[in-house]
Amino acid sequence: MTATAQSGDAPHHVLQPLREQTIELPSWAFANSGTRFKVFAQAGVPRDPYEKIADAAQVHRYTGVAPRVSLHIPWDLVDDFADLRRHAEDLGVSIGAINSNVFQDDDYMLGSVCNPDPTVRRKAIDHHLQCIEVMRATGSTDLKVWLADGLNYPGQDNLRARQERLAEALAEVYAALDPEHRLILEYKFFEPAFYATDVPDWGTSLLHCMALGEQAMVVLDTGHHAPNTNVEFIVMQLLRAGRLGAFDFNSSFYADDDLMVGAADPFQLFRIMNEIVAADALRPDSGVNFMLDQCHNIEAKIPGQIRSVMNVQEATAKALLVDRDALHAAQQSGDVLSAHGALMDAYNTDVRPLLAGLREEQGLHPDPMAAYAASGYADQIVADRVGGAQAGWGA
Repeated sequence: MTATAQSGDAPHHVLQPLREQTIELPSWAFANSGTRFKVFAQAGVPRDPYEKIADAAQVHRYTGVAPRVSLHIPWDLVDDFADLRRHAEDLGVSIGAINSNVFQDDDYMLGSVCNPDPTVRRKAIDHHLQCIEVMRATGSTDLKVWLADGLNYPGQDNLRARQERLAEALAEVYAALDPEHRLILEYKFFEPAFYATDVPDWGTSLLHCMALGEQAMVVLDTGHHAPNTNVEFIVMQLLRAGRLGAFDFNSSFYADDDLMVGAADPFQLFRIMNEIVAADALRPDSGVNFMLDQCHNIEAKIPGQIRSVMNVQEATAKALLVDRDALHAAQQSGDVLSAHGALMDAYNTDVRPLLAGLREEQGLHPDPMAAYAASGYADQIVADRVGGAQAGWGA
């Protein structure tokens, strides 16, 4: 029988981290997005960054734990970023990480900062410097860098030379950061490059970050690994090194599927959050930014983000319920099954009543999905957002 956790019965060390937890939303998740084969348009999709932020604010309104919105440049370019910042604050949210984009221009066919052409490298570096200016205008503190750079064929370029170009470019961008800023470097083991990706794994990202300095951290995208990779081991190692800067939460069945976090393997998400809790990295000052990076191709955008936030909350609550004393005792005594059982007991606990009670404590509806559905906001944006160009990949 599955155990049930109620908020009134949970101890302080479980409830307080859940009260303090925050999850950052991606602006692009509210636009039309999908696969390389097809992007399905939906009625009511935002037409500009202002409307993306308005939709993100709905997620925060009903979950209470999503107060920041990541931007993607140039997809979210506006004439006045200070005004966009005020718009976000008026809606009760703030601007989170600024994501660079050096993978869509024709100039980047052979790479951006790793390109053999110095003119192209200069363009890519300047784009990152522009993103730092956006950070200053919006109050963001994180520059998130993901590079599509890589090779499709052996011999196409010099592998070591590309790493040297990468190091030089990152060093110039890093030198432009303000003291409160961070450069957080993502990795991806393949796609769109198929022979050799220039930042293919956490080790390569970590090496570059350590060479840059204390303001450089690794981003772990949960979809950027080969099948059956032990992602929580990577989480542990980056925490141990003090270099886990952020998550990009999503789910993957085969490759970089960008499905809702917790959809493909909720047990993996629990195992990841178990390492976070064990390392006391849920604290707001831990330096770990819990972000979503998803596309909603066939599901509604706002409910997809609400469900994703709830999935992260549920995995976190279960990780907080692990009996650490019993787990440690079993580990020390070599009691394999009791140690495993300590994790499984927590994982199999129904934490939905606990989280519903916490929401009511905060003046929120206990069921964010139902509350949003009843709000009428979905019908309102379909009626209001007529004309103009919907935002999507590249906009």
